[in-house]
Amino acid sequence: MYNLPYFKEKDAAVVIDFMKQHSFALIIGVDAEQKPVATQIPLLFVEKEGELYLRGHIMKGNDHHKAFENNKNVVTVFTGPHTYVSASWYENKQQGSTWNYMTVHAKGDIRFLEEPELLNILDQLTNHYENNSNSPSLYKELPKEYVMRLAKAIVGFEIKVTAIENVFKLSQNRDEKSYDNIMQQLEQGHADAKAIAAEMRKRKDQVFPHE
Repeated sequence: MYNLPYFKEKDAAVVIDFMKQHSFALIIGVDAEQKPVATQIPLLFVEKEGELYLRGHIMKGNDHHKAFENNKNVVTVFTGPHTYVSASWYENKQQGSTWNYMTVHAKGDIRFLEEPELLNILDQLTNHYENNSNSPSLYKELPKEYVMRLAKAIVGFEIKVTAIENVFKLSQNRDEKSYDNIMQQLEQGHADAKAIAAEMRKRKDQVFPHE
C-alpha cells in the first residue's frame, strides 16, 4: 500500500463508512502452493464486542474456498472512485502525472460457518441489498426447497478484521493553486473524476487551513 501519511484518512468512522459504501469487495488469499486467489463479493458488516466482522458467502470447492480452508489469512480490498491526474494541471508542469484514488485494505482471519449461520447471512444480505421490505425476492419470500438446494453449493464465512489501512490519495501533496486547478479539470471529466473532485472539495479546508 502507498504508505504516506498525508494520503491517510485519520477518522476511523469515515473509513468504515467508505467500506460500507463500497461493499462489493475483493477478498484475496494464498493457497497451499503459495499461489494467490481472489474473489469479489458483497459483504455485510457486523460489530461484536468492539470488533469488526465481515460476513458473506462463496461457492464451495472453488480455488478460493480451498485456499481459505488451508490459510485463514485474508486481505479484503474496498475500492472507490479513481482517476488520472495530468501534470499539465500543476503550477510546475515539469513533473510526472499521477492517479488519484480511494481504497481501504482490511486484513483479518476467515472462518467458515455452519448452515444455520449461512441461512441467516442469506436473509441479512437480501434484506440489506434489496432495501425494500416488500420485495418478492427477499429471502423469506423464496421457496424453501429452492433456498436449500442453492445453499448446498455455497458456504458462509466470517472475517474478523485485525487491521485496516487506507489510502485516500487526493492531491494533498500539491500547492493550493495546483489543487484548485486539478479540481476544476476533474469536474469536467467522467463520473469517477467528478467524484474525486467532490471529495477534494470537501477536504480542501483540511488540506489548506486558513485562519
